[in-house]
Order: sequence, then C-alpha cells, then structure tokens
Amino acid sequence: MRIDILTLFPDAVNAMMSSSILGRAEKKGVIEINCVQIRDFTTNKQQQVDDYPYGGGWGCVMMAQPLKACLDHVTAQAGERKRRVIYMSPQGKRFDQTEARRLVNDYDHLVLVCGHYEGVDERFIELCCDEELSIGDFVLTGGEIPAMAIADSVCRMVPGVLSDPECYIGESHWDGLLEYPQYTRPEVWEGLAVPEILRSGNHAEVAAWRREQQIIRTKEKRPDMFEAFRPQSKTDRELVERLSGREKLSFDCHRAELQDMADIMLIADEAIEYLHTRYESQWRDGVPEPGVFRKDIAAGACWLFTYEGVSAGCMALHFKAEPAYADLHGKWLTTGSVYGSVHRMAVRDIFRGHGLATDMLQLAEDLTAGMGHPSVRVDVHEENTGVRALLEKRGYTRCGVFETAVGGLRVGYEKLI
Repeated sequence: MRIDILTLFPDAVNAMMSSSILGRAEKKGVIEINCVQIRDFTTNKQQQVDDYPYGGGWGCVMMAQPLKACLDHVTAQAGERKRRVIYMSPQGKRFDQTEARRLVNDYDHLVLVCGHYEGVDERFIELCCDEELSIGDFVLTGGEIPAMAIADSVCRMVPGVLSDPECYIGESHWDGLLEYPQYTRPEVWEGLAVPEILRSGNHAEVAAWRREQQIIRTKEKRPDMFEAFRPQSKTDRELVERLSGREKLSFDCHRAELQDMADIMLIADEAIEYLHTRYESQWRDGVPEPGVFRKDIAAGACWLFTYEGVSAGCMALHFKAEPAYADLHGKWLTTGSVYGSVHRMAVRDIFRGHGLATDMLQLAEDLTAGMGHPSVRVDVHEENTGVRALLEKRGYTRCGVFETAVGGLRVGYEKLI
C-alpha cells in the first residue's frame, strides 16, 4: 500500500506517520507513506498556493494549478496502480471502519489531498478527485488531521503491519460492535479486580464472555450501532432479543382508505422526525407529502397496520415498473418489468423494535407471490443502515445504486419469491 498525502505541512504530518507501528512497517517495506509539499509545485517565486475567491468572501482559496501539478508528480512516481484520489472535506461521505476496509481491499495507492484556508478551487475537485471523505460533522483548519486518521486506519489493516489479523478483527466497529473491555496486571487495582472468567484459563468461556460484552457495550454506548447490528449466531440473536427487552407483537393490517389519512400522516410525521435525528438526507423538504399517500390509497397500494386498534405503521406496495429502477448502476436479479416494489415503510415510535417492519416485508412477499410475480424490490437510502440490515437479514440482495428525482443516492435490493 502506497499513500501520498498532499499537504502544506509535510514535516508535521510525517512526524506522526513515520513513528511507532506505521514507522516500523514502512521500514520493513510493507507500506509507503509520502508527505508531499504542495508549495513545491507553484509557478511563482513566492510559492503562492492561494488567492482571493471570486464573488468575495472571507479568507483565500487554494489554487488548482499547484494541486494538479503536485498530483501529477506523485501519480507519475507511483506508476500504474489501483489508485484513489480523495479530498478531505467536511462535505464528504462519513468515514468509518467499513470505508477503511473498502479502501484497503480495493486500492493499493491512495492520494489524500489536504485543503486549507477556505478550501480548494472546485474545479480541482471536479477534475482530479475520485471522492470526498469526512471524519465527522465538524470543521477543522485543514485536512491534515483527517488524512492522518484515514491513513492510520487503512494502513493498520495492510498485511504485515500488525503481527496478526486478530489484532484488528476483534476491535470496535469490525463487525458492527464495540470492543470488549481489556485488563492487564495487577489483578486488583484500587479495589477493582479483573473479571474472574479472564483468569479461568477456559478459552471458550473467555471468548463467549467477550462476545457478550461486545454486544452489551454496544447497546449501552452506541444504541445506533446496536439497532443496525445483525446477529451472527443463535447466541448473538438470543442476547440481542434479551437486551432489547421488546416482545414480538401481533399486528393487524388492511388496505388504507381516505378516512385513514390522519393516521397515515401521524405515522409519517413521527417517522420523519425519527429519520431526521439519525440520517442526513432521508425524507426531507416535505417528502413524502400527503398527495403521495393519497395516490397510494387510490391505487389500492397503501396498507395500514394497527395494534389493538391503534395505528402503528404503513407501507406502499406497487405492482408496476418503477422508472428510476431502470437507471440502476448494477444489475437486478430479474429482467422483467413486473415485480412487487415496497415504498414508504414507516413505523410509529412506540412500535419500533416489535417486529412490525418484518411483518410489512412478509406481507409484501406474500402478496407478490400470490400475484404470481417473481420478486420484491426495495430501495433505501445508503445511510439507512437499520433498514439495509433488515433487508439483508431477510435474504434481499444488494443489486446496485441509483439517483432519485428528489435527490439522494438509493441502494436497490431485490428478493426472489
């Protein structure tokens, strides 16, 4: 793995990246990290890299020319490789462990571009960068800290950097859980003892305890991760169900009618508020509006779910070709234009975690099979990890992505019935 970091502060970045574990790995030739000074590629004696922005405003903007010349230099040096040029930006996709695994698996040359001042000339991003990444929803004075974080996260998974893959496979975020607690000598410190099971010498029991602690910690510290976690064994599933403390409820359902609109909009409003607290782009700017639900009802496609007479959730199920699905970047499992397509699944807050979304998908699959259609398709926002995990758990296959008319990247899933 080769990483080139394009920066105005190469000495500061190199001091961090060339030390400790990464420094030793670089000396062994396992990785190569280069910190390249952007100023060396300017065309003026003053080594100017920034200028005032068109249209006015505070600060200065980094010019495209030195950035492009610097990029050309490092790509020429690196030669033909599986390369990815990434601009560090608060507007980029959120970087996480899944993204780190993607980068280390798919590429052997990363170029990390560190902006500064008020950012960089947009034309450089459009012409030269493959993607933008962010380490969080906050702004820093430059891209060096994000670049170092990404480089460190990626490099530690390169074979040979750490002594064994187990060094990172059991850590936080690897499989959607946080890491179990760690202890070292002495056995008792400040009156607190190391858990007895860790001193038992029974490796199987230690492994089971650690797995349990991962799930418990995730539930306590990161409920968003716990919600999206997919149990990988019967033991996982039993523990998750016990920690959730929610029993499976039996819901009723019927085709919605216009007199159900008040209940449907109540469900939709609660779902919109829920999504706004967790996902950046889903169901915003008045989407979906009441007219969409009325059309679903008129088409006989809207289903209202209730529990003991109380509205609990709704779903639209259509049996017509969706025009947007034709623009999928990928491949559907079926080639025909007849299938069931699920839209606008929404659950009220008090009924979350009681199996309603599973019931909705089961109904969609049963109705689709009853109509003699071969499959059910569902599209979901890429960042909605909860629904994506549920679909994959039920056997839906990720087929590709596409853009919608209302904006936003959607992931298309399909299940053969």
